[in-house]
Amino acid sequence: MNTIEKFNGSVMHTYGRFNAVLEKGSGRCCTDESGREYIDFGSGIGTNSLGFCDNDWADAVCAQVRTLQHNSNYYYTKVQADFAEALCSTTGYSKVFFGNSGAEANECAIKLARKYSFDKYGKGRHNIITLKNSFHGRTLCTLSATGQDSFHNYFFPFVEGFVNAEANNIDDLKSKLDETVCAVMIEFIQGEGGVVALDEEYVRELFSLCREKDVLVITDEVQTGAGRTGKFFAAEHYGVHADIVTLAKGLAGGIPIGACLADEKCSEVLSPGTHGSTFGGNPVACAGGLAVIKKVTAPGFLEEAAKKGEYFREQLHKISGVKSISGKGLMIGIELEKGDAHDIAEKCLERGLLVLTAKTKVRLLPPLNITYDEIDRGLKIFKEVLEV
Repeated sequence: MNTIEKFNGSVMHTYGRFNAVLEKGSGRCCTDESGREYIDFGSGIGTNSLGFCDNDWADAVCAQVRTLQHNSNYYYTKVQADFAEALCSTTGYSKVFFGNSGAEANECAIKLARKYSFDKYGKGRHNIITLKNSFHGRTLCTLSATGQDSFHNYFFPFVEGFVNAEANNIDDLKSKLDETVCAVMIEFIQGEGGVVALDEEYVRELFSLCREKDVLVITDEVQTGAGRTGKFFAAEHYGVHADIVTLAKGLAGGIPIGACLADEKCSEVLSPGTHGSTFGGNPVACAGGLAVIKKVTAPGFLEEAAKKGEYFREQLHKISGVKSISGKGLMIGIELEKGDAHDIAEKCLERGLLVLTAKTKVRLLPPLNITYDEIDRGLKIFKEVLEV
């Protein structure tokens, strides 16, 4: 029995997997069990932010594994303290709650916003506005928050208290921003929704309206955060600072993590017993996160990532078959002149390139430290696939 047969015989079929068994990786390339090499333009859906097995990251993680791999959150650990301090210092937020995924981080943000409003205004002010075409996770609550009808099936009844507004339509937001609303939750770039960025004027007006009404703004930076767009937060492109922000994916370089950051206004809302996570703040995950923070915040790192994003766009515009390009930094959506994005991804795989999809677009989320040579080699394959 080969690996794929063994896998399918024991693992639930919840993913449409590509026909490749990845075995090991180094830098921005990995190999399958037959020894074939692939250039990685997907980084595990934006998770391997420093590529495969970065030396400094691996050293930090391995040292922690051999020191203390886990302990209950009834006790303190220095590595969690160091990581939390570095994360808050980097972002300007007051405090952080650690979980294990983006969905968990968003669940925390939802609970935090509702308790903030309950503590201050009492019952009845619990609705959260999310945007149509958004994606916030696959737990029952975060699916309910997700603004895509295709996800609202099978798992009835869904969690109440979410209202969808049209992205970039400030009048629609105003019409729904009533006395029952405690928060508005947005992605600056709707990743799973097709790598679609919000308009700057819309974002500024949204923040202004929420400030007037003491409605919290939650920004879901699960995919856009930790340097993905060439800034540590995508919020920096818009010149805004949310009350609550969520992170995951690339934050720990490939180890499961989620983080919900709160500013001073609501950083003390969650008290002992109101929220928790057995594995949240795990020492190994925090060691990986601390290694990522140190690299990503080093002088010039994010500026270079932004330049590489621009280089990607310059080269992609030269390729026949590329209709348009969306996103920011190293979060790139490619609208095709013709053809199916999933088919293109399969053909890229056959030629040694890993890419992603987002609805009808090809999506690229390469490691932040990818080299220009690796970009050129990968785009050569992509060009061959589109122009065949």
